[in-house]
Amino acid sequence: MNNHTEIKVRGYHLDLYGHVNNARYLEFIEEARWALFEEHLGTLASKGYSFFVVNINISYKSPATLGDTIAIDSCITRFGSKSCTLKQTMTKNGSETPVVEADVTFVIAGPEGRALPVEGDIRDMLEPFAA
Repeated sequence: MNNHTEIKVRGYHLDLYGHVNNARYLEFIEEARWALFEEHLGTLASKGYSFFVVNINISYKSPATLGDTIAIDSCITRFGSKSCTLKQTMTKNGSETPVVEADVTFVIAGPEGRALPVEGDIRDMLEPFAA
């Protein structure tokens, strides 16, 4: 399952050059992750699990500007023993041209704050979001 989030570019997202500031793209992909976890994985929090980003590799491909609606698609591309990688691709709505591509490595931690193995019910909850 691929999770899809849309965000409209507003004036406060822009830098002096009239396009979205690089730091805002990190906020946009974070918003898409929150949407994914709130909408589909809310039971993680109810079981005392936490989601922690441990690494982000991001490539800026083309600018987004005022009034653009950007679409962010998110899917898991790698399951490790204690971490997973979420691929997040941002495009302008109606276009196949990438704006941003990011690989976000995350862990699921238990109440004590340590990364848990990606197995059992954790793996079962994440599996539908695999590419």
